Amino acid sequence: MKKIVIASDNLGKLTEIGAILAPLDIEIVAQSTLGVPAAEEPYFTFIENALAKARHASRHTGLPALADDSGICVDALNGAPGVHSARFAHEPAAGAFGRPDDQDERNNRKLLGLLANEMNRKAHYYCVIVLTRRAEDPQPLICEAEWHGEIVRAPHGSGGFGYDPLFLIPELRRTAAELKPEHKNRISHRGQALAALAVRLRPAPPARPERR
Repeated sequence: MKKIVIASDNLGKLTEIGAILAPLDIEIVAQSTLGVPAAEEPYFTFIENALAKARHASRHTGLPALADDSGICVDALNGAPGVHSARFAHEPAAGAFGRPDDQDERNNRKLLGLLANEMNRKAHYYCVIVLTRRAEDPQPLICEAEWHGEIVRAPHGSGGFGYDPLFLIPELRRTAAELKPEHKNRISHRGQALAALAVRLRPAPPARPERR
């Protein structure tokens, strides 16, 4: 498996996935470069959405496809934003909040507003990675991971994307946005799930001949 289409056009995700899979000598291609339209994500669970996206990309390209579905789950909000993390603040009215690429900022602002008077700040990122060898693959590879932390009261850091400026890792006393990319890739939800996938993609070592 030398080439995989990534069922995402999110630059942050593509960068992280590429960095983690680089040692496997696998070429990754964003679905948009192959003319694949975005898939519908109508489901209530991360795994169903990831499966739908991977099968969609495989069906359009004939290539193995990797899809990630991830989000942040906040205890005080009963697990929200969850599968709606990317569009938590919904699409703005034209010109309401400036440029269309400020979705992360609007999502973060909404989350902080909902937690303004909340003492329980516990949250976790969740990620599921699905790899389909073909669209009808009956045994897709599925890896998942969680990354636990807390929501701070104001953004910190300029790295990462999404909710990273709000996601504090207590033992490090830093938000995800304050971590170096290589550090984040080792410990994040996506990094852990991709590392598990990488193990499963590595070729098995040759069997040693039996001694007689």
